Amino acid sequence: MLSQIPIDLAKVDRKDIDKEILRAAVIAELDAINLYEQMANLAEDKNLKTVLLDIAREEKTHVGEFQALLLMHDKELEEEMENGKEEIEELFEK
Repeated sequence: MLSQIPIDLAKVDRKDIDKEILRAAVIAELDAINLYEQMANLAEDKNLKTVLLDIAREEKTHVGEFQALLLMHDKELEEEMENGKEEIEELFEK
């Protein structure tokens, strides 16, 4: 599990700090989603399972929030994500 920022921000160019923080935040949220969903799958108590899945869903919202901000800061990522989406659509049209 993520307990600290996975990169040394002191080595990052100041103009890229916000992008790196946002990427680390997305990673942390995805890690939390994975953890909560795994625990929900193991939980025997129905109420515990319900709460864990609800929290995982909230973390997915956080991913969306951080991703939206990241795309504002990284136009190349925005463009490449669109390219990736188009490639998948073409692949499945075949």
